[in-house]
Amino acid sequence: MTDKLLKKLDDGILTLTLNRPDKLNAIDFELLDDLVEAFDDAKKNNDVRAIVLAGEGRMFCAGADIGQMVDRTPAEWEEIVDHYLDPVRAIANIDKPVITRCHGNVVGGGLGLAIASDFRIAAEGSRYCAPFVKLALAGCDMSAGYFLPRLVGLGPATDMMMTGRFVDAEEALRIGLVSRLVPETELDNAVYELARSFADGPPRTLAFTKRAIRRSLEHDMETEFDYETFVQVQCLQSDDHKEGVMAFQEKRPASFKR
Repeated sequence: MTDKLLKKLDDGILTLTLNRPDKLNAIDFELLDDLVEAFDDAKKNNDVRAIVLAGEGRMFCAGADIGQMVDRTPAEWEEIVDHYLDPVRAIANIDKPVITRCHGNVVGGGLGLAIASDFRIAAEGSRYCAPFVKLALAGCDMSAGYFLPRLVGLGPATDMMMTGRFVDAEEALRIGLVSRLVPETELDNAVYELARSFADGPPRTLAFTKRAIRRSLEHDMETEFDYETFVQVQCLQSDDHKEGVMAFQEKRPASFKR
């Protein structure tokens, strides 16, 4: 792990901060490896209950480091392009809620990290862009081809991917690209409150729910109904469910297991 990614675990909330502000948090090979390692560690650490992905400085992330785009063989490029998808895979596949704190520009690879996350809490004035076509790259890069159509619909995704234009925060909220929009002065508090709610929530239930959402993108209705039946039986037998019912009846906050 290098100092290009800062890690802070505080009472169940793991904050991972892209720390290349002088490079607008562009993702180079070292930062890429740090992200993969951090999510792998978080997956195995039961003390991590929610994850916040943030960026140091004036923006979340400007995308991949252009300085690494030098002449390479097709085999070398294939390995690199696939590796850049590894943190996206890690975000999508981890059972714990992932929140991206969006401020400034959220561009290219940074957009890929954000749209793979479960929530995007956005500051007023933030902007979003999949600029790949302007570099003569396919607009589906860094998971945009998978996540954008599912997140915002075919029309808005086509617009973003084929024009490479910036989408402002208000439009991003309207099309469903971001989950919530707040003044920049309230961004940290909004992110923390959501992360805190997950860190205090029932971890197994949240894991089942995230899996159900992700699975539904690829499976038919009856397959998902079978999964729903299976996971609800597991949850109904859990101590967390019993605590949730008791807390509801007693009109008090629930205290779920850690």
